[in-house]
Amino acid sequence: MAQRTPSSTTKKTARAATPAKSATKTAATRATAQKTAAHKTAVAKKATAKKTSTAKTAAPRSAVAAAAERAGGERARRRSTPLLAGSETTAPPTKKTTASAASRPTSSRRASRPAAPVGGSAPTSGSTKGTSRPARTTRTTRAAGAPALRVVDGEGTGTRRPRRATTPRPRVATAPTTPSPASAPAEGTPSSGTALAPGVAELLSVALSAGQVASRTIGGAVSNAAGEEWERRLGEVLSFLRRRVQGDYSVDDFGFDEDFTLHTAFPVLRLLKDRWFRVEVRGIENIPATGGALVVSNHSGTIALDSVMTQLAIHDAHPQHRFLRMLGADLVFQLPVVGDFARKTGATLATNPDAERLMTSGELVGVWPEGFKGVGKPFRERYKLQRFGRGGFVAAAIRSEVPIIPCSVVGAEEIYPMVGNAKTLARLLGAPYAPITPTFPFLGPLGLVPLPSKWIIEFSPPVDTASLGPAAADDPALVFDLTDQVRETIQQTLYSVLMTRRSVFF
Repeated sequence: MAQRTPSSTTKKTARAATPAKSATKTAATRATAQKTAAHKTAVAKKATAKKTSTAKTAAPRSAVAAAAERAGGERARRRSTPLLAGSETTAPPTKKTTASAASRPTSSRRASRPAAPVGGSAPTSGSTKGTSRPARTTRTTRAAGAPALRVVDGEGTGTRRPRRATTPRPRVATAPTTPSPASAPAEGTPSSGTALAPGVAELLSVALSAGQVASRTIGGAVSNAAGEEWERRLGEVLSFLRRRVQGDYSVDDFGFDEDFTLHTAFPVLRLLKDRWFRVEVRGIENIPATGGALVVSNHSGTIALDSVMTQLAIHDAHPQHRFLRMLGADLVFQLPVVGDFARKTGATLATNPDAERLMTSGELVGVWPEGFKGVGKPFRERYKLQRFGRGGFVAAAIRSEVPIIPCSVVGAEEIYPMVGNAKTLARLLGAPYAPITPTFPFLGPLGLVPLPSKWIIEFSPPVDTASLGPAAADDPALVFDLTDQVRETIQQTLYSVLMTRRSVFF
């Protein structure tokens, strides 16, 4: 019996092991295939679930976008891409971008993302390795006047697809809905029917709001500082300007402009009367409420401010706010500016016919019989009355049968203390005098500022002339006696007021 060699034994062992190895390989291959199938099934389920959730998420956004589209009156350029996107609007691709996308090859191992669903939801993840994938497509919203949409396929070649014909969707009447913040139109998208460019309306509204706030703030600050009186004065000024422009004012035969006097002259003079001279009025009850009367006053002060202060004091203190019609000298109306101002504020030429006409018509007339002799007297002769002339004012009052009211003004002598008179200069200028005061002409224009003396204006009881009759005006003795009576009344009143005055400036 032949013995078995080792080589034969080894061959038999190898033959016996070969079926076992093949069986092991088959089992491993089957296990790998099962794992691959299971993995594919799981990935497919995940992809299906994500697609379902994406569709559910995109559906309400697409509905809201379509509703906004119909409300704005705009049509979608393409059915798959509405004009009102959920989050962002992709700009049209440039040539460089398209070329780079076309030249970029698609790797078989790299997972490609499908096109984003309508509404801007996140794309689903790709499948596992070795699974076939659809070609990657890039879509952009085509604006008006932009080139046609460019599609980049999976092999890296760029082609231009022709524009598909779209049919306008019919409008369906739907109930108005309030869009949520997530589905609102993107910022910068103008609404339908807006005529202004985006941002202009907002700028205008902000500017108007700022102007209203500023006006309210400034008006409130000024109102708090000046009070309600400021608003009333502002309204009066605006009304005055409107009347002057429209010519809605009247002037009498003597040139008196009541509207100009109340709203232009008196407000300026009132600052001097109330704040600078601090005028105190006494005996205002002696001025009649109605009817004509003649007010006779002393004259002083180098510059005739006492006449306008007396006029304003009567208007402000009298219950009926009567106007004093002043009688002035010829020189007053010959000056270019002063003459027009005097006419408009109620002054007229100091003549008997004009005075009688005013008093007969029921006006309150004022006269200063001293004239330039009283205004230009030196400071050492202060409060000493000069001659009253020939008594023409008394004769005019008798003919008009109106009372004569003596008036005494204390404080006007100290506003421009006249310490000298340049007579030569006065003759050259044609003026009655050329005053020299402690402040003028040494301080120049600053010397024209009056000193803030304390004023007291007192009206004495009236002197009756109606009982004498108009014929008494032709009796010179009666006229002179009545003139001296009025002069002595004013002089005695001046002395009595000076005795009670505490100080020149207080």
